[in-house]
Amino acid sequence: MTAEVELPQAPEEARAVFGEFFPEAVRYAELLADAGVKRGLIGPREVPRLWERHLLNCAVLSEVVPEGVTVCDVGSGAGLPGIPLALVRPDLKITLLEPLLRRTNFLQEVVELLGLDHVTVVRGRAEEVLGTLQPVHVVTARAVAPLDRLAGWGVPLLRPYGEMLALKGDTAEEEINGARAALSKLGVVDTEVLHVGEGVVEPLSTVVRVVVGESPGGVRFAAKRAKAARVGRARRRR
Repeated sequence: MTAEVELPQAPEEARAVFGEFFPEAVRYAELLADAGVKRGLIGPREVPRLWERHLLNCAVLSEVVPEGVTVCDVGSGAGLPGIPLALVRPDLKITLLEPLLRRTNFLQEVVELLGLDHVTVVRGRAEEVLGTLQPVHVVTARAVAPLDRLAGWGVPLLRPYGEMLALKGDTAEEEINGARAALSKLGVVDTEVLHVGEGVVEPLSTVVRVVVGESPGGVRFAAKRAKAARVGRARRRR
């Protein structure tokens, strides 16, 4: 049997970042360290570095998310980055999108326990909810897949001129270079690498920002969205 790993005390940076929602952030960290480990959502080795590597690393993404927008966290898993983002940004309307039942059950429990009224949990894959999920301003993701595949899932969920913000590691620039052709086909008009979390996390969190033009997902997904919209209207008329 694996010995339980103790969750370290929250660093002072966490108080500053989460502000009035610091108690909720602590509760979330406790849930990750307990139920999250028991249910296989995070590894026990991650518990000692939950604050720096996970909660704060994700919370600082808020620095580059516009005010009052809709967000879809693709492949949300244990709620990273969606839950930390929700705790620091009550102005956002966030959907946590996750295909696995045990994960969506955990996410729903967390959302209810923390009283996150601006967060909705949806079970499904990105390609399955296309046309049923309202297009969003921002898609977020973390450690889900290589950039070309991730963009294939996330970009079609965007509104025209929306953006995908993907937390990545040291290979961010390489991933962008390797994915340029795929991104272009998806209607992406701009990409950049951002570094956030100055004075909060070390090293800084690396974010790949992918901006779309008027046709998120390109021609193929425009046709899919149009078909889904027609089906939706037909159902509403019944």
